[in-house]
Amino acid sequence: MTTETIDSSTSQKPLRVWPGLIAVALQWLTWYGVPIVAPESFMVGIIGGLAGTLAILVWWLFFSRAPWVERLGALALIVVTVVVTKRVVHPSIAGGGMGMLLYIYAIPVLSLVLVVGAAAGLRLSGGPRRAVMVAAILLACAAFTLIRTDGMRGDGASDLHWRWTPTAEQRLLAQAANEPEPPAPTAAPAPDTRAPSVNPDQPAVPASSPAAAKIPEKVGADAVAANSVADWPGFRGRERDSVIRGVRIDTDWSRSKPVEVWRRSVGPGWSSFAAHGRMIYTQEQRGDDELVSSYDLTTGAPVWRHKDAVRFYESNAGAGPRATPVFSNGRVYTFGATGLLNALDARNGSVVWSRNAASDTNTKIPDWGFASSPIVVGDKVIVATAGTLAAYDTGSGRQRWQGPAGRGGYSSPHLATINGVAQILLLNGDGAIGVDLSDGKLLWKDEWNGDGIVQPYVIAGADVLIGSGSGLGAVGLRRVAVARGPGGWAVEERWTSNGLKPYFNDFVVHKGHAFGFDGRMLACIDLKDGKRKWKNGRYGQGQIVLLPDQDLLLALSEEGELVLVGATPDQFTELARFPAIEGKTWNHPALVGDLLLVRNSEQMAAFRLPLAGR
Repeated sequence: MTTETIDSSTSQKPLRVWPGLIAVALQWLTWYGVPIVAPESFMVGIIGGLAGTLAILVWWLFFSRAPWVERLGALALIVVTVVVTKRVVHPSIAGGGMGMLLYIYAIPVLSLVLVVGAAAGLRLSGGPRRAVMVAAILLACAAFTLIRTDGMRGDGASDLHWRWTPTAEQRLLAQAANEPEPPAPTAAPAPDTRAPSVNPDQPAVPASSPAAAKIPEKVGADAVAANSVADWPGFRGRERDSVIRGVRIDTDWSRSKPVEVWRRSVGPGWSSFAAHGRMIYTQEQRGDDELVSSYDLTTGAPVWRHKDAVRFYESNAGAGPRATPVFSNGRVYTFGATGLLNALDARNGSVVWSRNAASDTNTKIPDWGFASSPIVVGDKVIVATAGTLAAYDTGSGRQRWQGPAGRGGYSSPHLATINGVAQILLLNGDGAIGVDLSDGKLLWKDEWNGDGIVQPYVIAGADVLIGSGSGLGAVGLRRVAVARGPGGWAVEERWTSNGLKPYFNDFVVHKGHAFGFDGRMLACIDLKDGKRKWKNGRYGQGQIVLLPDQDLLLALSEEGELVLVGATPDQFTELARFPAIEGKTWNHPALVGDLLLVRNSEQMAAFRLPLAGR
């Protein structure tokens, strides 16, 4: 009788909700407030939010005064409901954040629901109180089924939309259905080179494949001279360093703004441009086809499209190819997100040969897709299948050599001469390597647990700059000395600095200093010791090019703005700003004469820059 009285009295005590209210308020302030105030502290906000979650669990289990059946039952319902919800949310939510996106959003939301549900049922009896809690949890999880994401921004935030709204790609496909297709090249009959059993010693498609499609007369065969030098041959320009010499622009954009020449929709992908004559080349995704597309430089009109029936998609960056074509001797070489390496006739897109480099090197498609932009050196075209280099004969497609196996990575092969020896450099998950250009054998290696995304830079033919900024490994910029002696090659670290932490945003070097994105801001460091000179300007995860003739950086922000910043170490100076394109913009810009080409996963445009002295 006494025991029953005590139990009855205990069950009638009101819930203690004030600790939960304080904990959930602090959780939301750290989870969402910290990244708003300090975008570089996104992970700090997540960690703080998880600590708040732990505090809420401790309160609910040990200090809430709720009956134990409600304490354990609410937590069990949350777990079961989230597991079920994961099966029915949009694929972009289920797969986002490496499969963790739903949990990242569910934890703070359901923590809030738990506390608010307890507060709402404070004066209710047991049955109604439990009903309120169950309804709140079910409705909160149901809300996640109503949204989708177009991927993450550079700061980790998701671009959320209602589930039923069409994506930019879907709108493009609907629009394209009512437009005439550009001439489609027809390749000569050839074996299916996408099968894993491809023989690396044989070309996949004969080099003598006839062109079966014609270019419109307005472009003409004279627009692509087979042996001439490209105006912008491929990824980051002639030297793959995003440096544009011999161009001086007017920096007073209040008086003389960039002039839009053309604008058009484009399929998703993070490819940049190659340009030659009146033709430009890029890669994009349209439905189930991965495309290599050629457009008219002066009008943006489509010229030809090559299609491969493959599609790569992951929730963080979305669908489409990641690499940039390279133009060389009348051909365009491209590397797709699933590992297809194509050699195409630049005039009309007909297939010269095609290989599956992923199969050739026995490499799985990495999490974010193959992102290496091919490079042509002499009679070889070289790609990186994640962290492994492979070279092919430009004429036949026969595999010439394969480099040492490397641990992951998204960087592109880089031609350099170190101590008088021409070699190919690559960053991967193991660090940086240099291989012999003739046979791919390892010359030297600097072991550094970075992410292997950005391009290296060689200083004075002896030192190499290596960057890493994803946070998945070592972070910062590292300078190493590479020397060749009687006993072979040797590598020695000069310094490692966290003053500049390039993620997928390549840096540039000018007058003894490196300039680039450190998180969402531009930064400058001294190459003598790695010390930071300044950090300023919030432009998201964008890209930059350098105009050294006038000490000028031209940045393309993550939001699609063009920004001019002084490339000087003494201070940060923003000179001009101009809205160019809309949407998340991670693609590298390209400059052909005074015509600036920009694109993202939704649109591309050309702007004529005002030249100085005109």
